[in-house]
Amino acid sequence: MPHNTNEKFLSPAGMKIFFSGIGGSGMSALAAFAAERGAHVFGSDREFDRRPDRAVFRMLAAKGVTMTPQDGSGMDESFNLAVFSTAVEPDNPDARRVAETGVRKILRPDFLAGIVNSHRSIAIAGTSGKSTISGMLAFVMHRLGLRPNFIGGGRVKQFRTESNPGNAITGQSDLLVAEACESDGSIVRYHPSIALISNLSLDHHKIEDTTVMFSMLAGQTRETIIINADDSCLRNVKTSGNVMTFGIDAPCDVRAENIAPDGFGTAFTVGGARLRISLPGIHNVYNALSVLAVLRALGVSPDQAATALAEFSGIERRFDIHLNENGRLVVDDYAHNPDKIAALMKTVAAMRENVCYVFQPHGFGPTRLMREGYIDTFSKHLRNGDRLFLLPILYAGGTTDMSISSEDLAGPIRERGRNAETVENREALIDKMNSSDTWIIFGARDDSLSELAASIAQKLRNITQ
Repeated sequence: MPHNTNEKFLSPAGMKIFFSGIGGSGMSALAAFAAERGAHVFGSDREFDRRPDRAVFRMLAAKGVTMTPQDGSGMDESFNLAVFSTAVEPDNPDARRVAETGVRKILRPDFLAGIVNSHRSIAIAGTSGKSTISGMLAFVMHRLGLRPNFIGGGRVKQFRTESNPGNAITGQSDLLVAEACESDGSIVRYHPSIALISNLSLDHHKIEDTTVMFSMLAGQTRETIIINADDSCLRNVKTSGNVMTFGIDAPCDVRAENIAPDGFGTAFTVGGARLRISLPGIHNVYNALSVLAVLRALGVSPDQAATALAEFSGIERRFDIHLNENGRLVVDDYAHNPDKIAALMKTVAAMRENVCYVFQPHGFGPTRLMREGYIDTFSKHLRNGDRLFLLPILYAGGTTDMSISSEDLAGPIRERGRNAETVENREALIDKMNSSDTWIIFGARDDSLSELAASIAQKLRNITQ
């Protein structure tokens, strides 16, 4: 497929576009990208109606985005396009209003696919690490002067400004780094130049279903397919043409050796070049390897990438350290599926004893799908001195089956001899601050977990004082 199709997505200058559900990580990135390209952007979000002071809304407003209530009043016949989050229900006032106006409506996945297919795109896929990989890659490419465009799900700390949440940048090249999430199935519509598939485990879909989607993505890739050689599940993904591999254990094209912790970072060697990342854990070595593989496909060597790679400070809510002093540590993280949680807990276990973990499941459907995986993961990785506090399952609105609770996780974990309990509200955690000097708060789709981590960090500081 030629990458000059869908030109209206590539050059939205002058278009008037409405984004319904603009506060989500994927939607805010698209809105910011369109605004940077010269579109007149408007948007609504149910969370804006409740908390208009949230940082993402302030940043979008600073970029020139006009926020409106999610009651249909922000939209009229003057718009060229209305982009809807898949989380916005068909009976939402915005949805009813766009039908009345006759404005063309498109879902977020289709809008993103149009942008991806109109660039020389690098699609970052996998069930874990996509946000870190895409952000790390975009940052390194930016530092190397490759002038990339970037649309991600996570906020790159070093891209964040008063008017940029950090999840999108525009560059002067045709290169686009895009996080390609399989959650809504839209990944099968991408025709990227380079596709990276980092790993495969249970997350939004059954492994078999995700395998089919990844195979379709690989089959539609124009230049190079990059695969994690160490991931046994990826061996079932069908690939052909120009395939590059990376890993640590299996024979591969881009391989890490001599891996060693380096403070809160990690050092390793690739092709004779000694490299360092400012992120802990083997999972982040894999993330860095995938970035180096993409760079190799673009003609960049590990030596050339070394300085920029070491400068990358990470993605917000990916091992975000809120406190690290006087022997006390508070971390906020986005881990939310069994694979991500296992990686987080192994990383923390290598650093600290007697850890208090605080987890908020990110939806009733995901909790039901991954219940056994959660129970197995926590039962395996909680040690005798560790404690797990489970917050109520996140409810983000809409209609859903609520016939599962956090106690359905805690009970079986306790039966396996681990210390797990539910807490009905966050204030109850503050009363338990003397339980440990190490607190790890994690969960997806709820930025207020960062505020909880900050509160716990301040409480621990007060105890120290």
